[in-house]
Amino acid sequence: MMKFMLVYPIIFGALGRYFLPWISDKYGFNFTPFNDLILAILVLFVPIAYGALIGFSILEDRDDDVLTNIKVTPLSMHQFLSFRLIAVYLICVVATIFVIWFSKVGDISMKDIILISLLASLEAPILGLLINCFAKNKIEGFAVMKAGGSIIIFPIIALFFGGAKEMFFSFAPGFWSAKVISSIIKGGGPYLSYNQYYFIGLVYMVILNILSYLLFLKKIRV
Repeated sequence: MMKFMLVYPIIFGALGRYFLPWISDKYGFNFTPFNDLILAILVLFVPIAYGALIGFSILEDRDDDVLTNIKVTPLSMHQFLSFRLIAVYLICVVATIFVIWFSKVGDISMKDIILISLLASLEAPILGLLINCFAKNKIEGFAVMKAGGSIIIFPIIALFFGGAKEMFFSFAPGFWSAKVISSIIKGGGPYLSYNQYYFIGLVYMVILNILSYLLFLKKIRV
């Protein structure tokens, strides 16, 4: 698990920094007009990967009756879950910062890199919790992970829309991070401002985290 956490950001950062310029030099394709799309894809895959990681980790704990055993220890279930979820969130933040910084896609300041990472990484706990809300074992977990991961297509599609039409895709957690990235690279959002995308997205993601957490607690009947 730790090896995966270390290697995954390096792979995605290298794709942006080395692979895309190589394709551009070899085939003469200019990726600059699509920088927001490319960076959004690189960024959105990070929380999905780490969300799946924590999701399957908790599934394994459930299979081994770790959550049941926690109930008879001084450590509360809330403390145990909070530590796991906060830890994966912070690791995801660091990984996302590295991917954006190392990939060199778009001209983004370190301040904005950190802000984007703080927002985008909120998707990791959501996915991890939802995997456990709808899956009883690892096989079902893979099915839920694939269904949850496929939601990444909606933020990507949203980048091709302007005006109020883009809000049809705003239910997807990654929508807000993708639009923040696009508004930075293109110098403004097509419908909302950078601050509006960011703070609405932040509130929305926090609410989704709380709802996912409560749904999971109901699932395990805490």
